[in-house]
Amino acid sequence: MLAANMGIDLGTTSVKIYLEGKGIVLREPSAVAYNEENRIVGIGQRAYDMLEKNPSGIRVVKPMLAGVVSDFTATKQLLQAFMSRVCKNMIFKPNVVVCVPSTVTGLERRTILDLTTAAGAAKACLIEEPLAAALGAGVGFEKPKGVMVIDIGGGTTDIAIVTMGAVSISESVKVAGNAFDEAIQRQLRRERDIVIGSKTAEYIKCKIGSAILRDVELGLTIKGKNYITDMPGTFEVNSTEVYLAMRPCLEQIVEGVRQVLEQTTPDLAGDIIDTGIYLTGGSAQLRSLDRMFLNKIGIKTRVAADPVNCVALGTGEALSDMDILSQNGYVFKSRMELDADDIKEN
Repeated sequence: MLAANMGIDLGTTSVKIYLEGKGIVLREPSAVAYNEENRIVGIGQRAYDMLEKNPSGIRVVKPMLAGVVSDFTATKQLLQAFMSRVCKNMIFKPNVVVCVPSTVTGLERRTILDLTTAAGAAKACLIEEPLAAALGAGVGFEKPKGVMVIDIGGGTTDIAIVTMGAVSISESVKVAGNAFDEAIQRQLRRERDIVIGSKTAEYIKCKIGSAILRDVELGLTIKGKNYITDMPGTFEVNSTEVYLAMRPCLEQIVEGVRQVLEQTTPDLAGDIIDTGIYLTGGSAQLRSLDRMFLNKIGIKTRVAADPVNCVALGTGEALSDMDILSQNGYVFKSRMELDADDIKEN
């Protein structure tokens, strides 16, 4: 293979790579493990498996925080490893579309472009996650009709009105799946003197978590430590306390949706009443989330067919129709062009 266009969903919790003509070819956690000499001993799934179980001589870094780069070096190494794995049989470097939260700053955009070209891309282009999510969910943009997309990932919830292949209005809430997990951990420590890790909290959320109060309460046996005695043990948790833990986080997301709707023009608002709200992202799988938005906002809501992979699949849709990108000002830039832009600005 000479070269191929590539789409990257660079998420807080995971990285997905879409290769033109092949689909999603890589799904790995966003994690890098280093030893005391600062050498990589694990990347992706291998590093994630070490999280909260690593010895004192190994540290595990999650380089993305709330959808943006928090560790430049680790993110670059992560991208280099994943891109080289996917591009090992290519002669030429690929052109890469990378998804970013809808409200990233100019500096954050430039940082991600720098990282992508430094990691091995010939040229890179950034598009907003809600736009990619809408494309991945199968939303068409042939007609000027507005659609609301709520992309709930690990670090951020991106809320946007998308129309004609571009984002019209957007809001990014720094609350998503990771915040749900942290809320469950806090609730159990504060109310029950139970200390659990982030992986156990995620397991609880997936098994008995719900966005609305369940009619029939469910229970789950977990393993953790007693906060007072520091002794390990098994404990029973129930769906009601999990819901109460997550409720403040869910309210913040609902408030973000209301803010976007308040800024929406009357005609776009009319479109949204017809088209409804699309939920995408891994955390969109939380039980009864669509019912919660219907109850709180009053607009029909649906979960996309493949919410976890919507953003990555959306990059593929954008790559297959470059007019979507070019018509709305999304431009591929090489490392040389980025450097030239810096010289002009200075």
